[in-house]
Amino acid sequence: MKILKFGGTSVANAENIKRCIAIVEGKNDSTIVVVSALGGMTDLLQTTAVLASHKDSSYMQNYKTIEDRHLDAVRALIPVSNQASVLSNVIRQLNELETLLQGCFYLGELSSKTKDVIFSFGERLSSFIVSEAFKARGKNCVRIDSGNLIKTNNRYGRAVVDFEMSDRLIQDYFRENQFDIYVMPGFVAESKDKQITTLGRGGSDYTAAIVAAALHLSELEIWTDVSGIYTANPKVVKQARVIEQISFQEAMELSHFGAKVLYPSAIEPILPKKIDLYIKNTFEPESAGSRVTHCSLDDDRIVRGISNVDNIALMTLEGPGMVGVAGISKRLFEVLAKQDINVVFITQASSEHSICFAVTSMDAMRAEQVINEEFEFEISYGKVRAVSVELGMSIVAIVGNNIKSHQGVSGKMFSALGRNNINICAIAQGASERNISAVILEKDAKKALNVLHEAFFEEVVVQVNLFVMGVGNVGGKFIEQVQRQKLYLREHLKINLRLIAVANSTQMMVNPEGLSDIEVSELKAKGQVMQEGDFLRKITELNLRNSVLVDNTANETVAMSYHAYLRNSIGIVTCNKVACSSSMEYYKSLKSLSKKYSASFLYETNVGAGLPIIDTIKNLVASGDRILEIQAVLSGSLNFIFNAYDGGMPFVEVVKKAKELGYTEPNPYIDLSGVDVKRKLLILLRESGYFFEDVDIDVQSFLPHGGAAISEEGELYTALESQEDHFSQLLKAANDKGAKLRVVASFKQGKAEVGLREIDQLHPFYHLEGKDNIVLFYTDRYKEQPLLIKGAGAGAEVTASGIFADVIRIANKLN
Repeated sequence: MKILKFGGTSVANAENIKRCIAIVEGKNDSTIVVVSALGGMTDLLQTTAVLASHKDSSYMQNYKTIEDRHLDAVRALIPVSNQASVLSNVIRQLNELETLLQGCFYLGELSSKTKDVIFSFGERLSSFIVSEAFKARGKNCVRIDSGNLIKTNNRYGRAVVDFEMSDRLIQDYFRENQFDIYVMPGFVAESKDKQITTLGRGGSDYTAAIVAAALHLSELEIWTDVSGIYTANPKVVKQARVIEQISFQEAMELSHFGAKVLYPSAIEPILPKKIDLYIKNTFEPESAGSRVTHCSLDDDRIVRGISNVDNIALMTLEGPGMVGVAGISKRLFEVLAKQDINVVFITQASSEHSICFAVTSMDAMRAEQVINEEFEFEISYGKVRAVSVELGMSIVAIVGNNIKSHQGVSGKMFSALGRNNINICAIAQGASERNISAVILEKDAKKALNVLHEAFFEEVVVQVNLFVMGVGNVGGKFIEQVQRQKLYLREHLKINLRLIAVANSTQMMVNPEGLSDIEVSELKAKGQVMQEGDFLRKITELNLRNSVLVDNTANETVAMSYHAYLRNSIGIVTCNKVACSSSMEYYKSLKSLSKKYSASFLYETNVGAGLPIIDTIKNLVASGDRILEIQAVLSGSLNFIFNAYDGGMPFVEVVKKAKELGYTEPNPYIDLSGVDVKRKLLILLRESGYFFEDVDIDVQSFLPHGGAAISEEGELYTALESQEDHFSQLLKAANDKGAKLRVVASFKQGKAEVGLREIDQLHPFYHLEGKDNIVLFYTDRYKEQPLLIKGAGAGAEVTASGIFADVIRIANKLN
């Protein structure tokens, strides 16, 4: 004999019921079918009853919906020739329901006993319709009134089953009756004095489990709308997958912590009878589903699943009067038990100074009141403080039988949460060491589930969510490189880069699932309007794990908002030099925030585009070396300009060409004035451990006096054109000496300066080609022969590749 239970979504309408019928007909044995109410019907019945008891006449609109859904199901499932008697029976039951609702309306009350009767109509009607559908197909089917077999006390809403009597009645019935298909309403039972009762949350699963246990069946199948128990909620964690096998103990833990596909009540009757439980999908019947078993599992998976419970209130009772005083815990939990308030989480300080526990948010106010009343005397004398209540919390838990035999599981869990700025408010581990649970803010629950699933279940593939500010020359190339290399990174480096948002100065485009190439290209046409602070607000609102801001702009406002990103544990990769070359105070604060909130702050492209200059300094300093002197050509754009300026083309045209090729800053004045080089030198000095401010670096401008004060691009070009003689004289003077012009940044003996220099043929800077940069570091270890770094120092492609490299550094750090 088989027993199958079909949930509400499985019998939500006629089409779904036909699926259930097909599944049952595929069984080669007599079958017991336990059905829930039509999908959403129990909630609708409850809402209708409450409206009626509040004398709200709109309850009749709900009743009409209830009536229509059941009558529509009959008309779709039963042939016209057989409909009359079935419709008559259904209408009779509906009339009875309507009478009860009218009574609630006239009396203005809704007792627990009346609730049970009203709520029972969902399963009573659905089971009758399903049984008649089987009969209409010529099946040898009978409908059983569950109340005749399952006997309870009179605790309405969650009746307690008399298993001795119920087991005897179930066994007698199935011994004396022989049918191919038995259909029973779930959830509904009957007290010993013939009053309708219900079995509470998960009552239909409970009904099926009671019958399976009484008959000593080998297995129980629960059919629902998912393909089994998942490693995490698949609606929240897209990478969640079905757990093929799980122990009863693990399943109990997961169901306690919110795995809604299974209720603890369904496990209790069958666990001692060693009956296996299968969770199957009505809409994918060929899927294997999940097997919940009493047998030992031979795999070595440490964590079997991750679950969470939302709408939690964290409560704390503390005070000096609790230390060493016997009976405090008894009084606390006894007063909660008397109010039928369930405690879902408990932890206590070893000092006995405080007890922390969690209840559902709906019970929080009542719990606060009764606890403060119970400890009124101690509170009045300051021995105990009034209980504190923190709302908006969630419990996340990892579950697995093997947790107890593996070291470092809790460390892995908490470090994964900590890296993503998920604050842990309380921690508990069961005595069985089968679960580790933590209370966090509910707003962080989705991120926490994804972070933990990535840590314990995914193939060591780190997901990094990118938010790109600036999609011009550099930003556009960066996005191209990311999209081109995504597959390679996933296959070879186990890194999954997702482009979540892009923005320019006025618009942004966001897709939490990742932007496609087409969406990125539509930024200007379809992007939403963006004002200052909107980009940060969107990132924090999405609250995705491993979020990284990629700043490809030269915008000061963006740079001066980095602290806000870091405080939200959002990593930053930037080629924007403004932040690191602003005040020393701000520079140091960003470094500090990066460490405090575990948010990477990388800016290798601030100096030398894709050249590893900053990284080299960090390694030198970390290894104990000391930078004594720096000689460098740090502007690829200026190097290109002075290499290309040979007298054959006016200086202004060379500058325009450099701008067109993407070598200069958005405003070439930043390069020509020496500001860009000064910023780079300032960053190098700070990275070398020196305390330098902007004013400490002497810039000797090669621009004529009139041009030095011009920052408007159009005016700058006009000024450069009018002062061609000045630049031709600089070129002639260098050529007469056999030298070349280079803008050199230098540091020695505490003095830093930037200026145009005539470089002779023996100097390493003389043969510097095109847009190349070069840096010479003289250190304690490199005194005579300097450490030299040379290569392309400008251009969108190489700068973008440097940014890309920093993003990969972050991903490798997370791995």
